[in-house]
Amino acid sequence: MKVQSGISLKGFNTFGIDAKAKYFAAFSSVDELGQLLQYDDVRAKAQKNQTNILVLGGGSNMLFTKDFDGIVLKNGIKGIEKVQEDEAHVYIKAGAGENWHQFVLYCINNNLAGIENLSLIPGNVGASPMQNIGAYGVEIKDIFYSLEAFHLHEKRMVTFNLNDCNFGYRESVFKKQFKNQFVITSVTYRLNKKPVFNTSYGAIEQELEKMGVQELSIKAISDAVIHIRSSKLPDPAVIGNAGSFFKNPEIDKNSFDVLQKQFPAIVGYQLPSGNVKLAAGWLIEQCGPNDSVSWKGYRKGDAGCHAKQALVLVNYGTAKGDEIYALSEEIIASVLQKFSVTLEREVNII
Repeated sequence: MKVQSGISLKGFNTFGIDAKAKYFAAFSSVDELGQLLQYDDVRAKAQKNQTNILVLGGGSNMLFTKDFDGIVLKNGIKGIEKVQEDEAHVYIKAGAGENWHQFVLYCINNNLAGIENLSLIPGNVGASPMQNIGAYGVEIKDIFYSLEAFHLHEKRMVTFNLNDCNFGYRESVFKKQFKNQFVITSVTYRLNKKPVFNTSYGAIEQELEKMGVQELSIKAISDAVIHIRSSKLPDPAVIGNAGSFFKNPEIDKNSFDVLQKQFPAIVGYQLPSGNVKLAAGWLIEQCGPNDSVSWKGYRKGDAGCHAKQALVLVNYGTAKGDEIYALSEEIIASVLQKFSVTLEREVNII
């Protein structure tokens, strides 16, 4: 455990942005985190202004637009264990520093269901409740049981249950009320002994058919999701990106009906609330820097919009964070002008 200065964060964020941290330290236990907070400079920042401390997991949902004038704490807490079991469920606790996809595979290999649709999402376990990550009809809130977090200022552990987290669409209490106040150290998930297959969302059923699957299983669904994601989303190890850059916007039914009359091909999904969730990728594809060019596949220098999925902004090599941010601003403005819909970034801007 060592505090370093002037460290490049290029290898610690999936966009591959070469921002620097004034101070950087890694920890692999709650005790080490507590010790780090005893350093004079770190303690002063924790007590005065938590925004000068950035806790980093897999670095898969952030965009550095400048150097970080504070301390970056790299969460490396590992460990996976069964903590409870009942007739229908097994409760698995995972350290926040565990790789998310590897954790999903662990559950599948142990015949624990409910998490298979979330295969191949980049990042670590600790970010999963913070973002309420979701894909193909499943969100973290559907399998979440509890989490443990360390309060940076009060230096004590706190347990959060499902209601405490106030989960929303790619939202939680850790992105709003408690932003920059806690370090998530572990998450406990409630997995099903008997699977309830969820194949109705997206192209899972078609992919399963293409794979020639005769008997449905959580492994088959996971493989289908991996195939789909791999076919349309760039690998961060090859092209810098943070997955979906924008949220799918939600509008009321009357507004959707108006848009549908003007744009009959618009993609929308009816929600239980009565509102309609729009496909942000479709909206972005219909817009561009001018009337003849779509944002999808657009590139300016090394900053671009991926050719296969317009929701994904990419760094083709040496793009700076502020260049990618500027591109996102242009995209938001063009969608607002054409559809009167405001896109919201899913990625955290640092």
